[in-house]
Amino acid sequence: MKKILLLFACFTFNFAFAQTQIIHRNAEIEKMVKEISATNLEKYVRDLAGFRTRHTLSPNNPKEGISASQQYVLNHFKSFEAASGGRLTSFIDTYTIPADSRRIPTDSQSGNVMATLKGTDPNDDRVFIISAHVDSRALDVMNTEIDAPGANDDGSGVAAVIELARIMSQKSFPSTIIFVAVSGEEQGLKGAAYLAEKAKKENWNLVAMLNNDMIGNSNSSETNINDNTRVRIFSEGVPAAETEQMAAIRRYTNGENDSKSRQLARYMKEVGERYVDQLEVKLVYRNDRFLRGGDHTPFAREGFTAIRVCEMNENYYHQHENVRVENGIQYGDLPEFVDFEYMRKVTGINLASLYSMASAPSEPQSVGIDVRKLSNTSTLRWEAPAKGKAKGYYVLMRETDSSNWEKKFYTEATILTIPYSKDNYFFAVQSVGENGHESMAVFPQPITR
Repeated sequence: MKKILLLFACFTFNFAFAQTQIIHRNAEIEKMVKEISATNLEKYVRDLAGFRTRHTLSPNNPKEGISASQQYVLNHFKSFEAASGGRLTSFIDTYTIPADSRRIPTDSQSGNVMATLKGTDPNDDRVFIISAHVDSRALDVMNTEIDAPGANDDGSGVAAVIELARIMSQKSFPSTIIFVAVSGEEQGLKGAAYLAEKAKKENWNLVAMLNNDMIGNSNSSETNINDNTRVRIFSEGVPAAETEQMAAIRRYTNGENDSKSRQLARYMKEVGERYVDQLEVKLVYRNDRFLRGGDHTPFAREGFTAIRVCEMNENYYHQHENVRVENGIQYGDLPEFVDFEYMRKVTGINLASLYSMASAPSEPQSVGIDVRKLSNTSTLRWEAPAKGKAKGYYVLMRETDSSNWEKKFYTEATILTIPYSKDNYFFAVQSVGENGHESMAVFPQPITR
């Protein structure tokens, strides 16, 4: 069992008294992670690849193409509704993609397959989204007829979303979780842009968006690396929707590595590795890869917290390629190249993170660090979360050159002074619920007056 050693702080209003404490795995999360089936994931992927192509602009056909694959996902979502006690509802949210000069020749109809697991707390309006894209492509992104099985890109992500909906819809959470298979990703992130704009327009309290895009390949082209023990999480540093005020605070605190998306990525690493063995989460400090994009990006542009989960090693013979054999090499995104045990583990870190976030109280409010005087101690202040009840709080600390939080100090008050210089460390604060679930961490703003 993995253990995370924490510094548990009891204090008056002066220095923290530190003692060690062990955080154990939550039995319910552990049980649910074990319910993820590699066999189920393989069936979903093979079924999705069996639609021949899932090109966003493919002809309407009941047996193949994008429409048939969307109905397949919807049918699975519908089959989970009975076990949810009426909390899970699903439908295809249709929209029009306007013609553009790049990849949409005429105005076209498309849709996102949505399954909403309604939260049980009427006072908790928080929303969490887990997403993948159901559409696929071959070498020519405008070829709507050629075989484009899309087993890994992104049949793997859609399979994970289906399996998570199956398992998580049987449980209740105070906040709402939306499982979605978007379309139009290969044509320019169209479905994700539509959903992000909708969330912004309707003022959703969207806390986190987890985009899973290509999570099934463990073998790299060229370098021939075989490794199913690492997965990447991409997250933006300077927010795409940063305001001048946000930029001024970032420059003052040197907080370019502490955006909300970075906090989400760190959260998923800590919680995911707590529950999934033999899988290391690697935090990649980029929004995405060179020459490629993902469905988390439109959400980031709208000011939401969003990350991309992606396999560690990519095989370009099996990505955006026509199915063929050339010079003895099999090209094409086929199911036989998907590592389903790897998929199971990556699906597990998503489940653990979603469960924990959706069960925890919301983040502490008005988090600040006192910078009004020179001192070799650091004082942080905050207010209780707006949603849910906090039993206590963790103040997190790390060296300025460290990627991950290194120490945690616990308190049940809303102020803590610790004997570490604010000049030498970064800090954050997270809420802790009665059940032990932690919110995402909040980077403090300077208290100057």
